[in-house]
Amino acid sequence: MSKEWAELSPAEKREERFKRWISPPGANFASPQAAQAYKDRTTRLTRALQLKEPDRVPVFLPAGFFAASYAGTNLHTVMYDYAEMKRAWLKFLNEFEGDTFMSPGMVPPGRALDVTDYKLYRWPGHGLGNNVLSYQAVEGEYMKVGDYDALIKDPSDFWLRIYLPRIFGAFEGFRKIPSLMSFQEIATMGFVPFGFPDVQASFQALLEAGRESMKWLSVVMEVMGAAMAAGFPGMAGGLAKAPFDTLGDTLRGTQGIMMDMFQRPDKIQAAMERLTPIVIDSAIAAADFSNTPMIFFPLHKGADSFMSVKQFETFYWPTLKKVCMALVNEGVLPVLFAEGAYNKRLEVIQDMPKGSVAWYFDQTDIIRAKKVIGDKYCIIGNVPTSLLMTGTPKDVKEHCRKLIEICGKGGGYILAGGANIDEGNPENLRAMTAAAKEYGTYK
Repeated sequence: MSKEWAELSPAEKREERFKRWISPPGANFASPQAAQAYKDRTTRLTRALQLKEPDRVPVFLPAGFFAASYAGTNLHTVMYDYAEMKRAWLKFLNEFEGDTFMSPGMVPPGRALDVTDYKLYRWPGHGLGNNVLSYQAVEGEYMKVGDYDALIKDPSDFWLRIYLPRIFGAFEGFRKIPSLMSFQEIATMGFVPFGFPDVQASFQALLEAGRESMKWLSVVMEVMGAAMAAGFPGMAGGLAKAPFDTLGDTLRGTQGIMMDMFQRPDKIQAAMERLTPIVIDSAIAAADFSNTPMIFFPLHKGADSFMSVKQFETFYWPTLKKVCMALVNEGVLPVLFAEGAYNKRLEVIQDMPKGSVAWYFDQTDIIRAKKVIGDKYCIIGNVPTSLLMTGTPKDVKEHCRKLIEICGKGGGYILAGGANIDEGNPENLRAMTAAAKEYGTYK
């Protein structure tokens, strides 16, 4: 009789998750060849993530929204026309051959953002020109200094009644909703605020956004199903954030969180501790749902250029490490995308078990990273975005060769871009795959 999940060790849980990823139950492949290609790719990736030598170095193509421009359209169009989104991503699927496939899941449904009056981003046709290739975050203090206690006391209540009305204009009515704890025993008065016209209008906008998002999701799932059928796995089972980034990105904003590190450090620490179990539970649920054992962490404010080593050790790393270790204990492998440079962090981040996480580097000196942490963690990266955008295929291939020969030594390396590109020479992406196949074979 097999052990219950709770009785498995972290290593056994991870092994079980990787087995399910490599041989997904109920998968419907287009052909035996596609089934074998899927198994080859997931096995290759699994061995690299486990610090072993696969048959060759795996490659991630840093495509971003590239599929839209490659198909002759743009982000504005695919945000509103899901048939065009499907056409563009399937064209990319059929004409490129990395070891994973990046879904259109990062393309937001434009009408859902419109109907809710979303304020955190500008996107093509909404604050940006229709031909702009990406969206932009709008910095601001959407959580005020005086809101720390409300967040720490009850994050869900804070989110619903304070934060959401600030970032969605259509949710202004949620400010009038009482605490849901008001529904106790004879709850007649608890219903009253839900009869206010502006409260009902907010819920109507939420329902409309939900209907639109279901239309969008059905197309995203079609594309992902086609990728699976063709033998291409997804790499991330979901996204998660460092607790510090949850505070610093869209709650306090960059200026606010910088001031808070000096003026109210205890509030930051208490808020991060309150957010940590929420991040953990959400990430594990995403891995369970997707049947993919990796969770992707875009790390925004931990870079060398943002904070000192002491601040990183005090504010950023402890709760991020706590999140990572909770995932590791459930068999999930965090993929930590160190945006910017982490050259001054390499010694700090060595204090987790061997093979527990993978580090995806953007502008970090990846050759030094290989020397410092390459025997402990899989490293991923970091073909420069500038090279992919302005170089020739020959330049790209030669750069990839050098990365493979140094970082690929002994296994535990995945070739990838430093960051995604949204347009450019498609032959530069093909050069990455060609380099992995030509130079990345382990003999």
